[in-house]
Amino acid sequence: MEILFYRYNNICEPDLIQTFTTFGITVCTEEMEMADKSITPKQCASKITEWLMTHSFAFVFSINFFPAISYTCDHFQVPYVCWSVDSPVPELFSNALKNEWNRVFLFDQAQYQFFHPVNPDRIFYLPLATNVKRWEAAILNMTEEDYAKYGADISFVGSLYTEKCRYDRLLHAQNKLENPTAKKAAIPNASDGPACRSISQYTQGFISGLIEAQLKIHGYNFISETLSDHVIREIADADPDFYHGSDTYMDTDRYLTAHQYVGIKLAAVERERTLNRLAEHFNVALYTRSNPAPLPKIHCMGPALTLTEMPMIFHASKINLNITMRPIETGLSLRIWDVLGCAGFLITNYQAEIPQYFEVGRELETYESMEELEQKVQYYLSHEEERIEIAVNGYEKVARLHTYEVRVAEMIRVLSTLTNSRPN
Repeated sequence: MEILFYRYNNICEPDLIQTFTTFGITVCTEEMEMADKSITPKQCASKITEWLMTHSFAFVFSINFFPAISYTCDHFQVPYVCWSVDSPVPELFSNALKNEWNRVFLFDQAQYQFFHPVNPDRIFYLPLATNVKRWEAAILNMTEEDYAKYGADISFVGSLYTEKCRYDRLLHAQNKLENPTAKKAAIPNASDGPACRSISQYTQGFISGLIEAQLKIHGYNFISETLSDHVIREIADADPDFYHGSDTYMDTDRYLTAHQYVGIKLAAVERERTLNRLAEHFNVALYTRSNPAPLPKIHCMGPALTLTEMPMIFHASKINLNITMRPIETGLSLRIWDVLGCAGFLITNYQAEIPQYFEVGRELETYESMEELEQKVQYYLSHEEERIEIAVNGYEKVARLHTYEVRVAEMIRVLSTLTNSRPN
């Protein structure tokens, strides 16, 4: 069996390529977008067409959904298989999602339930996974110096989302228009960009209140249903780069405002507050490319190399903290699987899907409030044997049931049940 893997340098791609190869599948890769992020849909479709004209692929695969690939595969009647690993993914609103030759796998059940009715026979739920063998190779070679270097009471690896916050960029641009002589606000990588319309004090207050309310609730996201049409319209009008797809099957403004603007702002606020609060009482190591200036008591270690340093951090740290960004409404982020795959002890915010896969208190720990998080951090820092036992249990669970091999096997099983799939 031969497949075409369209790459754009997503972190999951090497693990999927390795797994497909392990299954005896020959993988051809198209990598033009790895070097050039300005590739247009037309260029993408043209390149996929070249491949399909010269090869007989069982299917074309990508991480996340590319409408141009979907339309091209539909034309050639070749299955297009993709696995969504992010949220939000605006491209899922494309009419291409309705195509007959799609096989779309979504990792978040809330995301799946939202999009499944669009193409119910071609959209499936598939949680994320981890590459235990890759992590084992890094961990087994750790030295005493590695344990000393990467060990910490609490470690957090990830973005603070300040540099990704579109809502903050709008406010920054508005502030420059209203105060042209003022110094540039401390928003990392903020670009002036095209002129933005102003956001009213009412809308700013509404969003601040909405964020404060959502911060108090774990396990249920009510941002989208709470946003008023007026607030949505004001934010959409304020950003010249607001996503308005010309090929969509429904209005996307509410969904994108809730997830790309308010949701990302919420993630930035939540991460800053959580880390600052923990740092008041505990030693916290932060590995990030974000600007750590708002976190004065955190030990900022800079970025961590994903394939070499990150597994050692997860394994050597007493406690690994995960804070799931709220646009992932019910699903388990990749960080959860990877920490457990490195035999690391994990405390994560509660997500509705966690009980489907793990036993809380035996394979990982969760929290639903800052008070609960502080209490559990204090407890597990002083109960080493229990902490190690939970880490081992979590590792054994993912090594047995939640590897990429398990997920690809399930993916292929689903593909084999579809009537117009290519034969193996």
